[in-house]
Amino acid sequence: MKKTTFLTLFIVLIVVLANACKKDNDDDQGSGTVDCGTITTTYAATVKPLIETSCAKSDCHNTGSTNGVGALTTYTQIFNARAKIRTVVANGSMPRDASFSAAQKATITCWIDAGAPNN
Repeated sequence: MKKTTFLTLFIVLIVVLANACKKDNDDDQGSGTVDCGTITTTYAATVKPLIETSCAKSDCHNTGSTNGVGALTTYTQIFNARAKIRTVVANGSMPRDASFSAAQKATITCWIDAGAPNN
């Protein structure tokens, strides 16, 4: 009886610890499908600030970076990497050290889906 109880508690502990170390993507859009009809987004006002604060920083995608798609400090760099950015934002694997909210993910993906205009 003691061995069974111990084994059960051990398994529960492993499951709890494994889930505690996992990045939480409950608000993840999975495929990245969002309704962009209700979202107003522009590069200068909404996308650029998100990229600057969450991506274009030290040890990530700042000037001179060779991580992933490289630096994301200019419109041209972001535009050229837009397909990869859309994928990693939609699936929740980026930003690396934080999580975008569903609204932030929608802001970036809808901007990209609209052609990633420099507006």
